[in-house]
Amino acid sequence: MPVILATDLVVYLLVGAVFYFAAASRKEGALSSAWRELKRNRLAMISLVVLLAYVGVALLDSVRYRDPILEDDGTAARTAEGGLIYSPQALSLLDRAFTGLRLNTEKTYSAPFAAALYSKESIELSDGAIVRDYPPLKHPRSHWLGTDKVGNDVLYAALKGVRTGIVIGAGTTIVIIPFAIFFGVMAGYYGGFIDDIVQYIYTTLASIPGVLLIVAFMLLFGTSGYQGGLISQKDIYFKLFVPNDRLFWLCLILGITSWTDLCRLIRGETLKLRELEYVQASRAFGISKPGIIYRHIVPNVMHLVLITFVLQFSGLVLAEAILSYIGIGVGPEMGSWGNMINTARLELSREPIVWWNLFGAFLFMLVLVLPANIFGDAVRDSLDPRLRFR
Repeated sequence: MPVILATDLVVYLLVGAVFYFAAASRKEGALSSAWRELKRNRLAMISLVVLLAYVGVALLDSVRYRDPILEDDGTAARTAEGGLIYSPQALSLLDRAFTGLRLNTEKTYSAPFAAALYSKESIELSDGAIVRDYPPLKHPRSHWLGTDKVGNDVLYAALKGVRTGIVIGAGTTIVIIPFAIFFGVMAGYYGGFIDDIVQYIYTTLASIPGVLLIVAFMLLFGTSGYQGGLISQKDIYFKLFVPNDRLFWLCLILGITSWTDLCRLIRGETLKLRELEYVQASRAFGISKPGIIYRHIVPNVMHLVLITFVLQFSGLVLAEAILSYIGIGVGPEMGSWGNMINTARLELSREPIVWWNLFGAFLFMLVLVLPANIFGDAVRDSLDPRLRFR
């Protein structure tokens, strides 16, 4: 039985956008010209490949279904009415592809590529003598990033955090863009009273400490619903959809508190565009204001939107890690780099130090955020005609 979370739609939309831009870049136009410039930048192409790999992992982790529960004789369990009884655990394609990492657990900590546990225990030898030594692992040298306190593979936990990072970065930006375009264009084009109201709104929002607003919102809306892990039957609507997702509420509140900067940029750009000759000519020919906004203003601010999407993506990934670290991010059972960092906080103070949990989160975040920044810079340069034709 398939299960679709509200945040899965963000991943599906992102994958659809990738295919759309790939198809649009084949047609002659601004996108095609920008794509030709990007292909000349080898570092940007490598960064794009890395980003697409992360999106692929997120997609694999967003396609999930529940298996029927089996009886002792191997037949599927059924209700009194004859319907199948499904497991509360919905495994994604990523879970099924890395079944070995998911199920091959150890007793407790083990270092990367180790053959024994990280701490000594009392071991009884074949002759009955008891010694203090490092017990051998059940799956020696198979954990590339070691295991955590309960013996789960750290590499698998880091892979599960990929979807959360992608959803936070892309989902929050999807919330930001409509707010920023609508209010920025309205304020910049109409001016006057509307401009004053919009400026008052985003100035007020920017004055409120973002962390306090996020904490208040998450305490109100993010304490119920799906928190990660097992899926309760009461959370499923239409037999497959789970709308109440804590990660979805986190994306929403981050978007509501983060659209002001892009709105300022779009307002300033609109103030410039409305005075240009072709906009004045459209107005002289009697084209309505909504028509001018749709045909001339919005298309000419989309380069700001695209650049902001790529550059702000990395900042939002880091924000999720910080929020999960202080306890107001995603649920504790959901794969998250912030939860890994929060777990590593106490591990760094023990003796001997357990460093690989923090290293795993750091490595996966770095490999995502650095290419996103490099690719964002390349996109900005390719869309700027002054740099392209210099």
